[in-house]
Amino acid sequence: MFIGDLLIAHGLVNQADINAALDRQRTQGGLLGENLIALGKITPSDLASIIQSAPQPPKSIAETGIAQADLLNLMMKAMYSAAAETASKIADVIKLPHRIVQLLTEEARERKLIEALGGTGGTLALSELRFTLTEKGKAWALDALSQNQYVGPAPVPLTDYTDRIRRQRISGERVDREQVDHAFANLIISEEFVRAVGPAINSGRSILLYGPPGNGKTSVAERIGSVFADVIYIPYCFEVEGQIIKVFDPSIHKAAMTAADSASKGTALRREDFDRRWVACRRPFIVTGGELTLEMLDLSFNAIAKFYEAPLHIKALGGTFVIDDFGRQIIKPEELLNRWIVPLESRVEYLKLHTGKSFSLPFDELVIFSTNLAPRDLMDPAFLRRIPYKMEVGGPPPDEYRRIFKTVANGMKIDVSDEIIDFVLAELRERNDFPLAGYQPKFIIEQVKAACKFEGTPEACTIDLVKMALGNLYTKDTPGFGVTAAARARSPEAQQELARQAFPNAA
Repeated sequence: MFIGDLLIAHGLVNQADINAALDRQRTQGGLLGENLIALGKITPSDLASIIQSAPQPPKSIAETGIAQADLLNLMMKAMYSAAAETASKIADVIKLPHRIVQLLTEEARERKLIEALGGTGGTLALSELRFTLTEKGKAWALDALSQNQYVGPAPVPLTDYTDRIRRQRISGERVDREQVDHAFANLIISEEFVRAVGPAINSGRSILLYGPPGNGKTSVAERIGSVFADVIYIPYCFEVEGQIIKVFDPSIHKAAMTAADSASKGTALRREDFDRRWVACRRPFIVTGGELTLEMLDLSFNAIAKFYEAPLHIKALGGTFVIDDFGRQIIKPEELLNRWIVPLESRVEYLKLHTGKSFSLPFDELVIFSTNLAPRDLMDPAFLRRIPYKMEVGGPPPDEYRRIFKTVANGMKIDVSDEIIDFVLAELRERNDFPLAGYQPKFIIEQVKAACKFEGTPEACTIDLVKMALGNLYTKDTPGFGVTAAARARSPEAQQELARQAFPNAA
């Protein structure tokens, strides 16, 4: 990790500031941080805060928290499998400081596991000793690989991972009104919903999003996940009872660096003292849907490679975990809910190794249940009580529906008149009994554009094309088809509702 990455990720500087500091560094020397301070881009306290918040590198083998024998095994596997033949290359593979790798190579040489081949060439100042495995060393590496085939960054101990989770807890980040407004800027939502979702985000507790399909529950969940700005640290892996559990997943965890930074690292940015076994990332955001099973919430042990992969909700620690389409999983909802009771209530998650050993981790993440089924059909009151924030994402009222229609049409570069929207509203609500939904405008316009493309005519919304699109929106056996507003008013249910409104205290 480089200091420039962290400063940009925390919003303290931008790439132009970094470039200016690099220019000064070439002429004046010094560290990047020192040059940023000299240019007035950051303060000394800003720099100190960023450096101190990052995991500090171990200064000795003991400070890694991992047994020397395990580190030696990891180094030997890196030399055997990753062709790492110098201390620098070994350090790049196992992500430990150069000094610790030197200590490990000295230990390996004393045990006659490796031998020096000479320098790497180049100038004397840049030359490094090259090492190769002896026959004894190859046997050692193969034995280490038989224990587990993990080759990569050294693990961090469970205690360090636990401490880091607590230090960077999601409820510790304050999300203000401006951040929420920015995250939801391209969605049309009510002021009432914004006032409700803000406290829910800041709580770091669980949220239930419910309501009919097609009204943006998944989009709302995505915006909630994107609202966080803090940088957190994710370990490549951690160790429990000699077992390695992988956590960092590049498909999930987005490293806090820019493309511009990466291009200049080779010559300009100088590495600061960070523990490279950790990756600075944005808070993770993970969505799982109908494919979720109970087994997916347990550690995954590879019987051949003999190490573990952390489950998705552990990879989501410090971030947001969305259970989409809740109630449509293969397993019964109550079984899935029972699995979540302890983590949601006690904020602690318990996991079990294949050896039978159990361990715990702080369960710090924002869990969002999203469903288009009735909550009362999915969970009992006891579990519903454990979800402190419950927000309905319902269909838009007519005025919001108009705004959605106009916004979608502008985004898809097609004109939609007020008369067309009036026709759609009348068709859905007066001539039939269909609820308005946020997805409908996009559905209708896409159908119109496809029809125009087929006919070879300019893209334009006409009554005939919109009527055809509406015909694909529902079928004749859809509940509500052909039920007029007048018929609804005459229905027994409507009459009973009117009676309840007129005589609210009647038995």
